[in-house]
Formats: sequence, structure tokens, C-alpha cells
Amino acid sequence: MTNPTIAATIADAIQKDKSEIALINNHIHSNPELAYLEFTAHSTLVHSLRRLGFSVTSPAYGLPTSFEAEFSNVGPSGEQGRLVIFNAEYDALPEIGHACGHNLIASASLAAFLGVAAALKASGQPGRVRLLGTPAEEGGGGKLKLIEAGAYKGCDACLMVHPGPQAKLPQGITAVSYVRMLANVKYRVYFTGREAHASISPWAGINALDAVCLSYNAISMLRQQIRPEERVHGVFREAGTRPNITPADCCVEYYVRSVTRKGAEDLGERVLKCFEGAALATGCEWRKEDMSPYYDVRPSKGLCKAWMEAMNSSQIAEETEGKGKGKVAWEDPKDFFQGSTDMGNVCYECPGFHGVFGIETEEGAANHTKGFTAGAGTQDAFEKALECGRAMAEVGWRVLVDEGFAAEVRREWEGDMKDAEEGR
Repeated sequence: MTNPTIAATIADAIQKDKSEIALINNHIHSNPELAYLEFTAHSTLVHSLRRLGFSVTSPAYGLPTSFEAEFSNVGPSGEQGRLVIFNAEYDALPEIGHACGHNLIASASLAAFLGVAAALKASGQPGRVRLLGTPAEEGGGGKLKLIEAGAYKGCDACLMVHPGPQAKLPQGITAVSYVRMLANVKYRVYFTGREAHASISPWAGINALDAVCLSYNAISMLRQQIRPEERVHGVFREAGTRPNITPADCCVEYYVRSVTRKGAEDLGERVLKCFEGAALATGCEWRKEDMSPYYDVRPSKGLCKAWMEAMNSSQIAEETEGKGKGKVAWEDPKDFFQGSTDMGNVCYECPGFHGVFGIETEEGAANHTKGFTAGAGTQDAFEKALECGRAMAEVGWRVLVDEGFAAEVRREWEGDMKDAEEGR
């Protein structure tokens, strides 16, 4: 558990800047921006951090809408200490805005960063804490580019939390700590045939839309023989221009998900055979374009346990509607959050944490719906994000100052990476 004095320092720092965090949260939510175009969110966070006295690198790691804020103490012998990173996401979705609550993710991570920075200032302990602006989570693979640029090099733990629908949680549970999310390989596939007049000389054409439809049906049949937790889904991007022109150029996009990175890659090979077979049957040529793969989220059990303890020991959870004091579950329900995220790729770089907390939404609306957008903009959701950020700060502090805890987190992660290599 965190030293009570340090815990109070963290909580007080977050409370002191609560109004600033709220302004940022509301501004991001009210100004949704798509992947790699998050200029308003980026500048809002950067300007606020500078006003609060932090040195900020902006843009960072070659991405115009990324930034890096860091606070550090150097030890008596010049040692920098360990490094903890909090990820701030802030991109939105087309047409439905912040339907995944990334404004809340940014707020929670900002709160955690401010809390750990205050603890470092007060204690003089060596260590580094970083708030990393991570654009383009919604399909753009922003963290993959940050990884390639070295943003997570030397990181001892990376933490973030994500909102989800409270309606999917058991009664009395407000969050889930150990959340495994699916790996996701993505393909853009092009079929090329030959144009012809569909009425005058249909026999002269090679119909690329036929290849699209055959592959769609083959994949639909494949779903009968995949595991219950696996997912395959896609859309038609180009499917012809006019009914009387045999379509010669068509395009589809598909996501293929499984529990592990290897499982998704193996299932992806089966899906690719559906495209190959459709091309062969119709006489079309085909080619695939690999899109940013998202690896499975493999959370650190040590970090998850510490966050669960920090949340469950809090007195902030209130009695509401007879549900009793809200508590954090370990992994109940297991299917609470069966999507994919580029935070999974970060988990392959360093020990990671990606807990999920529930927010109230109209008619139990889940992520990526307009109802969730509305829920992500409420004061109640913001308060929950701050509490999650406070607990993350306590966990981050332990990584920085508790040698035994940090070493155990590292050992567990190294063992889990061996399992990942073997497809477990």
C-alpha cells in the first residue's frame, strides 16, 4: 500500500488542479477530432501543462499531434531512477465524436501524472514520470509509431484506464482491473477484374464485385469453425460505380481478432484464403495491404493488483441506489471489453496496465455509440476518471520507489513475453 502521506500528496495535487483538468476534459469532448488531426486537443493539453510549470516537448517523436511532458528527480549519485509513463488518448470517431471516451482517458492520465510529479517533488526521491500524448488509437495505430520512434524505451511501467458501459458490470462493481483485450490483424484487399457493358457484352467482363461477394460468403461460413472469442468483420470500401458497368476495381477492409497475437495471425491466414479462393473462382487478380496490427493486451498482474487495492481502499466510492460501495473486480465479467487497442502493442514493450471503469449511459449504450458519447461528457464520468487517475498515480509511485515491487513486475512481464512468443 502507498504511504498515507504520499497518498495524501497525490490526492491533494489532483484536487488542486481539478478545475484545470475539467476544462481540458470538457474542451476535448466538445471538440472531437479524428486520428492524427487532434490539433485542438493537443494544443489544449500542451498549453495547460506549460501553465502548470512543466517542460513539454511538442510535437514529439515525429507525430504532429503527439507530445511528451516529463518531471524527474536525480538521485545523490546522479541516478535518474525508474520511468513510469501514462498514456493520454484524445482522438474521436467519425460522426459520433467521443463515443469511446478518450477525453476521460486523457483526464485520468493527466491526473495521474500530476499526482506522481507532486509526490516526487515532495519526497525528493529519484525517478521519472512522463505524460505521453498518444494520437490515433481509433484504427490509426498511433502508439505503433511511437514505439518505432522509441517513446517507450527504458519504461518500467505504462498505465492508462478506459471507460466502458456501467450497465455491463455486475451489481456493486464499478471497474475491472485485469482486462485482456483481443489481438487484431487488419487487411485492405483489392480485387481487379475487367470492365464491360453489363448489358451489351457482359461476357467480356471480369466482375470484381463477384469476388467481393464470394469472399464475404466464404468468411461468413468460416465463422462456424472459429473459436467463440474470435471475431471476423469487414466492410465494402469500393463496390463499383454504376449497375450497367461490370465492376473492375473493388476493395474491402477486414479486421480479424483472437485472444493472442499468434492466434489472430493464424486466423488471418484462413481469412486470406477466402480472398484467394474468390479471386480464383472469378478470374480476378487480388492483393492485400496490411494495416496497423493491434496486439493483445497482456496486463501486468502486479500492476493490476496494486491498482485494484488502491481503488478498493478509497473512501470516495459512494452508496448509490442500494448498490452498496462500488468495488473493483479482478476480471468479472471476462468479456466486459472485447475490443482491441494499440495499448496491446505497448504491453509487448514494457509492463502495462489497461483497466476499465464503468460510466452511466443512456439505455446502457456501449462504446462506439452516440449514447456513449453523451455519457462520456457527464460530470459523473469525469469524477470517476479522476478517481481512476488517483489510483494509477499510487501504482506509478510504487513502481518508482519500491524496488521489490518494480522487480517483481519486471520478472512477471519477462515471463509473460516468453508465453507470448509461444502463442499462449
